[in-house]
Amino acid sequence: MTALAELTTTEVESSPPTLAIVPTGSTEQHGPALPLGTDTIVASHFAALGASHEGVVHTPPVPVGVSPHHRHFAGSLWVGEETFKDYVEEVVRSLAAHGIERVILVNGHGGNVNALARVGRRLRGDSVAYAVNWNWWKAVEAELDARFETAGGHACHGETSMLLAIDPELVDEDRLDAAETGAPPGWGKQVHGAEVGFDTIDFTPTGAVGEPTAANAAIGQELHDLAAEALDDLIEWMLNRSTEELYRHAEPLHPSE
Repeated sequence: MTALAELTTTEVESSPPTLAIVPTGSTEQHGPALPLGTDTIVASHFAALGASHEGVVHTPPVPVGVSPHHRHFAGSLWVGEETFKDYVEEVVRSLAAHGIERVILVNGHGGNVNALARVGRRLRGDSVAYAVNWNWWKAVEAELDARFETAGGHACHGETSMLLAIDPELVDEDRLDAAETGAPPGWGKQVHGAEVGFDTIDFTPTGAVGEPTAANAAIGQELHDLAAEALDDLIEWMLNRSTEELYRHAEPLHPSE
Protein backbone atom coordinates (compact mmCIF):
# COMPACT_ATOMS: atom_id res chain seq x y z
CA MET A 1 0.00 0.00 0.00
CA THR A 2 1.93 3.02 -1.25
CA ALA A 3 1.28 6.25 0.61
CA LEU A 4 2.59 9.27 -1.28
CA ALA A 5 3.36 11.05 1.99
CA GLU A 6 5.74 8.25 3.00
CA LEU A 7 7.84 8.46 -0.17
CA THR A 8 10.79 10.78 -0.67
CA THR A 9 10.85 13.27 -3.51
CA THR A 10 13.73 11.26 -5.00
CA GLU A 11 11.63 8.10 -5.01
CA VAL A 12 8.72 9.84 -6.72
CA GLU A 13 11.03 11.37 -9.33
CA SER A 14 12.79 8.11 -10.11
CA SER A 15 9.61 6.03 -10.25
CA PRO A 16 6.68 8.36 -11.01
CA PRO A 17 3.25 6.99 -10.10
CA THR A 18 0.76 6.55 -12.93
CA LEU A 19 -2.39 7.02 -10.86
CA ALA A 20 -3.19 8.68 -7.55
CA ILE A 21 -6.09 8.04 -5.23
CA VAL A 22 -7.29 11.00 -3.19
CA PRO A 23 -9.55 10.02 -0.27
CA THR A 24 -12.18 12.61 0.63
CA GLY A 25 -14.49 12.40 3.61
CA SER A 26 -15.86 14.48 6.44
CA THR A 27 -15.71 15.11 10.14
CA GLU A 28 -19.38 15.19 11.04
CA GLN A 29 -21.93 13.59 13.31
CA HIS A 30 -22.87 10.01 12.60
CA GLY A 31 -25.40 9.58 15.35
CA PRO A 32 -24.70 8.18 18.83
CA ALA A 33 -22.95 4.99 17.69
CA LEU A 34 -20.46 5.93 14.96
CA PRO A 35 -17.45 8.28 15.12
CA LEU A 36 -17.32 11.74 13.57
CA GLY A 37 -14.61 10.59 11.19
CA THR A 38 -16.56 7.66 9.73
CA ASP A 39 -16.56 8.95 6.15
CA THR A 40 -12.86 9.75 6.17
CA ILE A 41 -11.98 6.44 7.84
CA VAL A 42 -13.84 4.42 5.21
CA ALA A 43 -12.52 6.47 2.28
CA SER A 44 -8.94 6.24 3.56
CA HIS A 45 -9.28 2.49 4.01
CA PHE A 46 -10.36 1.93 0.41
CA ALA A 47 -7.75 4.37 -0.88
CA ALA A 48 -5.00 2.37 0.85
CA LEU A 49 -6.35 -0.88 -0.61
CA GLY A 50 -6.38 0.61 -4.09
CA ALA A 51 -2.80 1.78 -3.73
CA SER A 52 -1.63 -1.83 -3.59
CA HIS A 53 -1.60 -1.76 -7.40
CA GLU A 54 1.75 -1.15 -9.06
CA GLY A 55 2.16 2.49 -10.04
CA VAL A 56 -0.65 3.66 -7.76
CA VAL A 57 -0.30 5.88 -4.69
CA HIS A 58 -2.76 7.36 -2.25
CA THR A 59 -2.54 10.86 -0.88
CA PRO A 60 -3.41 12.02 2.63
CA PRO A 61 -7.18 12.40 3.06
CA VAL A 62 -9.24 15.56 2.80
CA PRO A 63 -10.93 15.15 6.21
CA VAL A 64 -13.42 18.04 6.31
CA GLY A 65 -16.13 18.16 3.68
CA VAL A 66 -19.35 19.82 2.62
CA SER A 67 -21.28 19.22 5.84
CA PRO A 68 -23.10 22.42 6.89
CA HIS A 69 -26.37 20.46 7.09
CA HIS A 70 -24.92 18.58 10.09
CA ARG A 71 -23.96 21.74 11.98
CA HIS A 72 -26.65 21.34 14.65
CA PHE A 73 -24.88 18.25 16.02
CA ALA A 74 -21.87 18.60 18.31
CA GLY A 75 -18.43 18.02 16.84
CA SER A 76 -19.41 18.47 13.19
CA LEU A 77 -17.00 20.46 11.03
CA TRP A 78 -17.74 21.82 7.58
CA VAL A 79 -16.61 23.96 4.69
CA GLY A 80 -18.66 25.40 1.85
CA GLU A 81 -18.95 23.62 -1.48
CA GLU A 82 -16.81 26.17 -3.32
CA THR A 83 -14.04 25.96 -0.72
CA PHE A 84 -14.07 22.17 -0.87
CA LYS A 85 -14.19 22.10 -4.67
CA ASP A 86 -11.31 24.54 -5.03
CA TYR A 87 -9.17 22.70 -2.48
CA VAL A 88 -9.62 19.28 -4.07
CA GLU A 89 -9.11 20.70 -7.55
CA GLU A 90 -5.83 22.31 -6.54
CA VAL A 91 -4.64 19.08 -4.94
CA VAL A 92 -5.31 17.24 -8.20
CA ARG A 93 -3.67 20.01 -10.24
CA SER A 94 -0.55 19.63 -8.11
CA LEU A 95 -0.51 15.90 -8.83
CA ALA A 96 -0.89 16.60 -12.54
CA ALA A 97 2.00 19.06 -12.41
CA HIS A 98 4.19 16.05 -11.56
CA GLY A 99 2.76 13.97 -14.37
CA ILE A 100 0.08 12.09 -12.41
CA GLU A 101 -2.92 12.78 -14.61
CA ARG A 102 -5.07 9.79 -13.65
CA VAL A 103 -6.83 10.36 -10.34
CA ILE A 104 -9.59 8.58 -8.44
CA LEU A 105 -11.38 10.64 -5.82
CA VAL A 106 -12.39 7.91 -3.35
CA ASN A 107 -15.17 9.59 -1.42
CA GLY A 108 -16.95 8.65 1.79
CA HIS A 109 -19.41 11.55 2.16
CA GLY A 110 -22.54 12.15 0.11
CA GLY A 111 -22.36 15.90 0.64
CA ASN A 112 -19.12 16.03 -1.35
CA VAL A 113 -20.47 14.38 -4.49
CA ASN A 114 -21.66 17.44 -6.37
CA ALA A 115 -18.41 19.33 -5.78
CA LEU A 116 -16.31 16.33 -6.84
CA ALA A 117 -18.27 15.99 -10.07
CA ARG A 118 -17.51 19.63 -10.81
CA VAL A 119 -13.82 19.05 -10.09
CA GLY A 120 -13.64 16.14 -12.51
CA ARG A 121 -15.56 17.93 -15.25
CA ARG A 122 -13.38 21.01 -15.11
CA LEU A 123 -10.06 19.18 -14.97
CA ARG A 124 -10.95 16.92 -17.89
CA GLY A 125 -12.25 19.94 -19.81
CA ASP A 126 -8.93 21.70 -19.28
CA SER A 127 -6.98 18.51 -20.22
CA VAL A 128 -5.20 18.74 -16.87
CA ALA A 129 -6.26 15.45 -15.28
CA TYR A 130 -8.82 12.70 -15.64
CA ALA A 131 -10.30 12.64 -12.13
CA VAL A 132 -13.31 10.46 -11.39
CA ASN A 133 -15.38 10.27 -8.22
CA TRP A 134 -15.88 6.82 -6.67
CA ASN A 135 -18.38 6.31 -3.84
CA TRP A 136 -18.39 2.93 -2.11
CA TRP A 137 -22.17 2.89 -1.58
CA LYS A 138 -22.82 3.35 -5.29
CA ALA A 139 -20.50 0.46 -6.08
CA VAL A 140 -22.62 -1.87 -3.92
CA GLU A 141 -26.01 -0.26 -4.41
CA ALA A 142 -27.72 -3.43 -5.66
CA GLU A 143 -26.38 -5.46 -2.73
CA LEU A 144 -27.52 -2.84 -0.22
CA ASP A 145 -31.01 -2.92 -1.70
CA ALA A 146 -31.08 -6.71 -1.61
CA ARG A 147 -29.83 -7.02 1.96
CA PHE A 148 -31.83 -4.33 3.72
CA GLU A 149 -35.51 -3.37 3.63
CA THR A 150 -35.10 0.34 4.36
CA ALA A 151 -33.24 2.90 2.29
CA GLY A 152 -30.90 4.32 4.91
CA GLY A 153 -28.32 6.82 3.74
CA HIS A 154 -26.41 8.07 6.79
CA ALA A 155 -25.18 6.35 9.98
CA CYS A 156 -27.57 3.61 8.90
CA HIS A 157 -27.51 -0.18 8.63
CA GLY A 158 -25.28 -0.09 5.55
CA GLU A 159 -22.71 2.39 6.81
CA THR A 160 -22.62 0.75 10.22
CA SER A 161 -22.13 -2.68 8.62
CA MET A 162 -19.24 -1.34 6.56
CA LEU A 163 -17.53 0.12 9.62
CA LEU A 164 -18.06 -3.15 11.53
CA ALA A 165 -16.12 -4.87 8.74
CA ILE A 166 -13.32 -2.29 8.66
CA ASP A 167 -12.87 -1.54 12.36
CA PRO A 168 -15.54 -2.90 14.72
CA GLU A 169 -13.98 -1.20 17.72
CA LEU A 170 -15.13 2.14 16.31
CA VAL A 171 -18.81 1.12 16.51
CA ASP A 172 -20.54 1.59 19.87
CA GLU A 173 -23.07 -1.21 19.47
CA ASP A 174 -24.69 -0.38 22.82
CA ARG A 175 -25.88 2.89 21.29
CA LEU A 176 -27.41 1.53 18.09
CA ASP A 177 -30.87 1.45 19.66
CA ALA A 178 -30.51 5.12 20.60
CA ALA A 179 -29.40 5.94 17.06
CA GLU A 180 -32.49 4.29 15.61
CA THR A 181 -35.01 5.89 17.99
CA GLY A 182 -37.10 8.29 15.94
CA ALA A 183 -34.93 7.85 12.85
CA PRO A 184 -36.71 7.97 9.46
CA PRO A 185 -36.26 5.07 7.02
CA GLY A 186 -34.24 7.14 4.56
CA TRP A 187 -32.46 10.42 3.97
CA GLY A 188 -34.35 13.69 3.69
CA LYS A 189 -37.91 14.90 4.03
CA GLN A 190 -40.37 15.68 1.24
CA VAL A 191 -43.74 17.42 1.36
CA HIS A 192 -45.93 17.29 -1.76
CA GLY A 193 -42.88 16.79 -3.96
CA ALA A 194 -40.78 19.50 -2.33
CA GLU A 195 -37.60 18.82 -0.38
CA VAL A 196 -38.03 20.42 3.05
CA GLY A 197 -35.21 18.60 4.83
CA PHE A 198 -32.77 21.48 4.53
CA ASP A 199 -30.74 20.28 7.50
CA THR A 200 -30.30 16.85 9.05
CA ILE A 201 -32.04 17.95 12.23
CA ASP A 202 -35.20 18.59 10.18
CA PHE A 203 -35.84 14.86 9.75
CA THR A 204 -33.85 12.93 12.36
CA PRO A 205 -33.47 13.72 16.05
CA THR A 206 -30.47 11.41 16.44
CA GLY A 207 -28.58 12.27 13.27
CA ALA A 208 -28.99 8.71 11.96
CA VAL A 209 -31.46 7.28 9.45
CA GLY A 210 -32.54 3.79 8.49
CA GLU A 211 -32.14 0.83 10.86
CA PRO A 212 -28.72 0.94 12.55
CA THR A 213 -29.70 -2.06 14.72
CA ALA A 214 -29.90 -4.18 11.55
CA ALA A 215 -26.19 -3.67 10.91
CA ASN A 216 -24.27 -6.89 10.50
CA ALA A 217 -20.52 -7.48 10.36
CA ALA A 218 -20.82 -10.40 7.92
CA ILE A 219 -22.93 -8.35 5.53
CA GLY A 220 -20.48 -5.52 5.99
CA GLN A 221 -17.64 -7.79 4.91
CA GLU A 222 -19.57 -8.81 1.80
CA LEU A 223 -20.19 -5.16 0.97
CA HIS A 224 -16.57 -4.34 1.65
CA ASP A 225 -15.25 -7.08 -0.63
CA LEU A 226 -17.62 -6.14 -3.45
CA ALA A 227 -16.65 -2.48 -3.16
CA ALA A 228 -12.95 -3.31 -3.11
CA GLU A 229 -13.38 -5.44 -6.24
CA ALA A 230 -15.21 -2.61 -7.99
CA LEU A 231 -12.43 -0.18 -7.10
CA ASP A 232 -9.82 -2.62 -8.39
CA ASP A 233 -11.70 -2.88 -11.67
CA LEU A 234 -11.91 0.91 -11.94
CA ILE A 235 -8.18 1.26 -11.33
CA GLU A 236 -7.41 -1.28 -14.05
CA TRP A 237 -9.79 0.50 -16.41
CA MET A 238 -8.05 3.83 -15.75
CA LEU A 239 -4.57 2.38 -16.14
CA ASN A 240 -5.45 0.73 -19.45
CA ARG A 241 -6.74 3.92 -21.12
CA SER A 242 -4.43 6.15 -23.13
CA THR A 243 -4.22 9.85 -22.36
CA GLU A 244 -5.69 10.58 -25.77
CA GLU A 245 -8.69 8.38 -25.03
CA LEU A 246 -9.30 9.93 -21.62
CA TYR A 247 -9.16 13.47 -23.03
CA ARG A 248 -11.04 12.69 -26.24
CA HIS A 249 -13.84 15.21 -25.67
CA ALA A 250 -11.92 17.65 -23.51
CA GLU A 251 -12.80 21.27 -24.03
CA PRO A 252 -12.21 24.07 -21.50
CA LEU A 253 -15.28 25.15 -19.56
CA HIS A 254 -13.66 28.44 -18.62
CA PRO A 255 -11.32 29.31 -21.52
CA SER A 256 -10.80 32.94 -20.40
CA GLU A 257 -9.42 32.00 -16.99
